[in-house]
Amino acid sequence: MEADMTFPDRIERTLQLAHPPEKVWAALTTAEGLGTWFGNRAEVDLRVGGTARLIWDSGDTATLTITRVEPPHVFAYTWPIYGLPQEDPRRNQVEFTLTPSADGTTLTMIESGFAQVPDETVHNTAYTGNTKGWTSELGELVAYLDGQA
Repeated sequence: MEADMTFPDRIERTLQLAHPPEKVWAALTTAEGLGTWFGNRAEVDLRVGGTARLIWDSGDTATLTITRVEPPHVFAYTWPIYGLPQEDPRRNQVEFTLTPSADGTTLTMIESGFAQVPDETVHNTAYTGNTKGWTSELGELVAYLDGQA
């Protein structure tokens, strides 16, 4: 049986948020924002080539390398692929695009790069884990935005 090498490469989510782009931008790019909905704490050096570090109370951490900063429209970073060792050089790209809409902001999140992992088990772990992860995290982003005064 021939192996199917057409692994899905990207996760895409679009959310309609009842908040202006500037408010959504702050939630995505500030230590206070990221450290509330994405981690338990965060450190952010908001510039291309800068890093953002997410810290969870569990002791887990994630380091994001920022690749695009176009306030308040595009924020992108690369980060390790879930399931691969930290020292593995391969990275996924995550890009948030914010577009003003009648009711607030249309937020599109695309994570890509999964297809560079040739091992089906690792690919499935990363893709499935992150698909579930984004459902949960973006839900937390909405709750964070809706809970702000």
